Amino acid sequence: MSHIYLDHAATTPMHESVQEQMTKVMQNHFGNPSSIHYFGRDSRKLLDEARTTIAKSINATFSSIIFTSGGTEANNLAIFGTAYAKKNQGKHIITTSIEHHAVLHPLEQLESEGFEVTYLSVDESGRIDLEELKNSLRDDTILVTIMSVNNETGVIQPIKEIGELLEHQLAVFHTDAVQAYGIQAIDVKELKVDLLTASSHKIYGPKGVGFLYKSEDHYLRQQLFGGEQERKWRSGTENTLAIAGFEQAVKVLMDEREKRKAHYQMLNETLINQLNAQSIDFNINGDLTERVPNIINISFLGTEVEMFLTNLDLAGIAVSSGSACTAGSIDPSHVLKAMYGDNDKRIYNSIRFSFGLNNTKEEMKTVAERIKPIVERLKNL
Repeated sequence: MSHIYLDHAATTPMHESVQEQMTKVMQNHFGNPSSIHYFGRDSRKLLDEARTTIAKSINATFSSIIFTSGGTEANNLAIFGTAYAKKNQGKHIITTSIEHHAVLHPLEQLESEGFEVTYLSVDESGRIDLEELKNSLRDDTILVTIMSVNNETGVIQPIKEIGELLEHQLAVFHTDAVQAYGIQAIDVKELKVDLLTASSHKIYGPKGVGFLYKSEDHYLRQQLFGGEQERKWRSGTENTLAIAGFEQAVKVLMDEREKRKAHYQMLNETLINQLNAQSIDFNINGDLTERVPNIINISFLGTEVEMFLTNLDLAGIAVSSGSACTAGSIDPSHVLKAMYGDNDKRIYNSIRFSFGLNNTKEEMKTVAERIKPIVERLKNL
């Protein structure tokens, strides 16, 4: 039985060219980039080249890129760093009810420390209401953090409009762009964001590395203390090997992004057409137009998500019920609960499919064929 991987929103395999680049770096460049001798300067050159490439990918300046251990650390630095730096100006923060836990859990910690957080609602489309955001702003609002693309539904938030709304406000604007970076063209100046998070392993790079974009005029309270790496914003010897792999993944992404989007759209449409051809009862969760093509969240009527996932795995199909960080949890998706309420059946029967470079049209047909008997069996139960 062939195994089909449709969980690329959780992680992607490393691109072949990334593997080649990391092998080359591992074999030839080992110096500490903070050292002033030849070996240190050699590694520093790699680090500078990667920072230049990644800054260019989002139309940012060289010094605005802070390398981190991944999206979670970047989100934590953005949130805690801003909250602690601006707490004398206010303690009110605005976010949404559908953020990744790498945003929600830091905010819960801040609430326990006396900060106040407003959680914007979403409708069944999975999108926020700009008027609700506007009405939630206060004189003591110091941070607005809203994700660019939801990791469970693929629904896109109106980041540019939010940036325009906040342009002359006290509040700092952060967006978690982990799911957006590999699929959307991002210009931080056009979006008017102050902080932006991205991660390597979502774009066919290595795990354990990401970055935080920080606008030049924004001050963060340092969270990791030690050396003076990353201009003191993030102490600790830089992971030159992983950063070099990240850079290579970004280079390939910049060359292939439009081609990838077209491929994902073909896979998306093919899967939907094949499910219809198999006469399977399903509904797509979230906005049908304001979404990225590589993620689709589907409700299968009459099923239950945990048993469905188990049966899909046994049938050789790797998918997810939502965020990879909650895999194995019996709790329903907080994203779908925010969209549909606590009692809607869709929060218990929905599956996320996320497509990748190596998936094929033929695989989509196979997936639908394997899903059909599973759905019929679960309905009978």
